[in-house]
Amino acid sequence: MSDIEALRALVSDAFSRVQELVDQITRDLSEAQATYRPDDHANSIAWLVWHASRVQDDHVADLAGVDQAWPAWREKFGLPFDDWATGYGQSAEEVGEVQVSGELLAGYYHDVQGLTGRYLGGLTEAELDRIVDDNWDPPVTASVRLVSVIGDITQHLGQAFYVKGLAQRAGIH
Repeated sequence: MSDIEALRALVSDAFSRVQELVDQITRDLSEAQATYRPDDHANSIAWLVWHASRVQDDHVADLAGVDQAWPAWREKFGLPFDDWATGYGQSAEEVGEVQVSGELLAGYYHDVQGLTGRYLGGLTEAELDRIVDDNWDPPVTASVRLVSVIGDITQHLGQAFYVKGLAQRAGIH
């Protein structure tokens, strides 16, 4: 296996593990659990999974130079946000607006994962080294952006599992 094949396999494995987490958290997720917030300023599972999916969709589509999966899902979600909102910087009130089913969250994420898989399948060394944001020092490369996305979304999904545990302990099923 070449170095680039090994890197493709490694990054693809990381994203497939994210998909497993999304599938686990959304499987049999009740509406009450999806929208549960331990307090008025906490994130819900629905918001956390939506936000993680939006970040991956936004960033990977940008890397790949393709359209996001979001436009096909936007109306189904019916959120009162800007058309391209990812959740970044949203208020506690806005977090509460994300009231969607686990099935919808999983469906959207699967489309995002498909987009991601197509991009990862064509990764080259030159692509991984390509500077995608020169507003930082050092500039951000495609490989750094991928690692950043994986780190961000796994943190949010970990939070979602924590909130689900809190909901279950509170008797919400």
